Amino acid sequence: MHISEGVLSAPVILGGAALALAGTARGLKGVTAEELPRASLLAAVFFTASLIHVRVGPAATHLVLSGLIGLMLGWAAFPVILIGLLLQGLLFQYGGLSTLGVNTFNMAGPAVLLGALLRRGLSGPGPKTAAVCGLVCGGGSILLSALLVALCLYLSGDQFAVFSLAVVGANLPIVVIEALVTMFCVQFLRQVRPGLLKGPAVKSGPGPRS
Repeated sequence: MHISEGVLSAPVILGGAALALAGTARGLKGVTAEELPRASLLAAVFFTASLIHVRVGPAATHLVLSGLIGLMLGWAAFPVILIGLLLQGLLFQYGGLSTLGVNTFNMAGPAVLLGALLRRGLSGPGPKTAAVCGLVCGGGSILLSALLVALCLYLSGDQFAVFSLAVVGANLPIVVIEALVTMFCVQFLRQVRPGLLKGPAVKSGPGPRS
């Protein structure tokens, strides 16, 4: 899912950086003191899960868990994923610093979108509904991310058109795995810590003056 250095065109890099910056700024605004431990834990989970890579041309595929992060953190998924990708780039040379913004948006954008659409289903009375929401969010986030990676490669030159198709195909098994893993995580958290599935806390404004 990482795009390496020297692959993308300048407009794609700049556009991805701008979108990631906007998403990260929005995500940091919603992080409260109560959210920090959960965000830190999920950043560690993302960092660890993303260490096992299978190379596919200029990109790589791996377990991401972005759908679960999007369900639990909302917009805060942007800074969490950004930190994970930055550490991977600095410590292990995964992806690259010039493509950090693009990679962040490709992974966090779909997770935030599907998390917002499906989060309500997690706290409903039916466990099957919660399981389906987890399944769709986990698999759908990876599928949309793979399509975004393919689009970035396609927009960067005809020489990467073949790789763009290969990236989508190579990630289809990961789509299934992520869907199942996220579904099981949702079912487990629903039983032991259902409060974690309520999404990000909303910052409260100042109370009424007496």
